[in-house]
Amino acid sequence: MSRQEPAERSINEKLSALGPTWLAGAIAAGPATMASLVVAGASFGYTLLWVVIVSALFGALAQYLSTKLALATEEGLVTTVDRRLGSMWAWLLVADVVLAAGFAQLIIMKTLADVSGLLTGFDARVWGLTWAIILAAGLAGGGYRIAELGAKLLVSAVVVAFVVSLFVVPTDIVAAAGGLAPTIPAGVEGALVAAGILGGAVHITIITMQTYTVRARGWTTEDAGLARFDIGVSMLVAFGIFSIATFLVAAGALFGTVDAEGLTAVAAGQALEPIAGGFAERLFLAGLLGAAVSTLGGNTLVPPYVVADKLGWETDVSDSRYRWLLAATALLSAAGAFIGGSFLQQLVLVLAVGTVGTPFALALVLVLLNDPETPADMPGPLLNAGGVAVFAVASVLAGSFVGSQLGGGLTPLAGGVLAFALLLGVATVLLVGSYFRTRLADGRAAVSE
Repeated sequence: MSRQEPAERSINEKLSALGPTWLAGAIAAGPATMASLVVAGASFGYTLLWVVIVSALFGALAQYLSTKLALATEEGLVTTVDRRLGSMWAWLLVADVVLAAGFAQLIIMKTLADVSGLLTGFDARVWGLTWAIILAAGLAGGGYRIAELGAKLLVSAVVVAFVVSLFVVPTDIVAAAGGLAPTIPAGVEGALVAAGILGGAVHITIITMQTYTVRARGWTTEDAGLARFDIGVSMLVAFGIFSIATFLVAAGALFGTVDAEGLTAVAAGQALEPIAGGFAERLFLAGLLGAAVSTLGGNTLVPPYVVADKLGWETDVSDSRYRWLLAATALLSAAGAFIGGSFLQQLVLVLAVGTVGTPFALALVLVLLNDPETPADMPGPLLNAGGVAVFAVASVLAGSFVGSQLGGGLTPLAGGVLAFALLLGVATVLLVGSYFRTRLADGRAAVSE
């Protein structure tokens, strides 16, 4: 029997086949994005609503570009980079992904452990060790499928929870409409929060991971229609609703009622009590818990994916080396529970740091998509223009974040971020310059013939 074309599938069949972008959406709709949206609403009211909407649109576009490349090559991004551009570029991508995903892993585990401790009264460090063991056992045993199933269930629950919240928290329609006008409030502080919001949807982790989850599903160019449907439902609709609903709830309930600077999860939950009742704090913490669990499941897969791919291993649990690497990544994340400080502000920093590594990943995807020897069909002018727009905005926000870090003095964190940004910035310029030189040389050769 021939394989059924995506166009022949019913809506129910398409819904049951959804998967790869749900996992990306689980990471995008995680506690870091939730924290950025809460801080944005609490700090600036509805002013950054336009960034929230753009983040969902750009997130879907970035995932589509990554998916299109994966469908054409039927391989992970690291392998494609290694094959077409060379080992040096592939190792740089691996380092970029591991650093961004590793930092996120630690802070998200801290969030999960701290929230578990607040809800139960047990030591957060014990919870960190417990969750790390559960994560290692579940992923090493089931791999991608377990992470995908968990993502579908938890993201759906979180989206429903915040949509319901919109019926409880009053929204100022006029003020919200004013937030559709593009503007960045409060200079550096506003730029940092905006970078955090966009970083939740356009992030090196989910851009890279998409190529591996598409491969894990066994999708090819015949499944392009299904892939577009997957992205539309998962990233554009589910993640978009989650982002807008979370932001509107935070702006309507928290702006002007709490001290946004140094905001904690408990304070945010307590601020909702006059509107949502005495259980507001526990409901808010439960939402954070669900978002953290779903995000950790997907994020844990990413460093093992790229490392295993570069080393020539299989990227599924059938390869014992990959399985042990996956388990080790999960167990090492327990260290996050021992990090001090308030996790809400740290979560915003996670996404902002991720924006530093994202332009390089986007540049790789765009260059490879436009390489005549890579895809079956090259992207058209409109898709390329959209990709360049995403790259440009991500680059500007990354630069704003680096500037904000340097504005506070050259601390170890600021110095590390600056060095990382400079390395990736130079690499991106060299990559794009090399591509245009090659295309120009090919054009001259064609004319001379």
